[in-house]
Amino acid sequence: MESDLRYYLRRLTIERAAAERALTAEARERRLRLVESYTRKIEALSA
Repeated sequence: MESDLRYYLRRLTIERAAAERALTAEARERRLRLVESYTRKIEALSA
């Protein structure tokens, strides 16, 4: 089973790449909000 940290890191990478490929500003912003969310979760696990 995948650890939470590994999952969040994987999702962070996926969402960051999707933000770079986004066709609209709205889509890019949604993806970047997810990146921020995963970043906070990773920081909380590391604390």
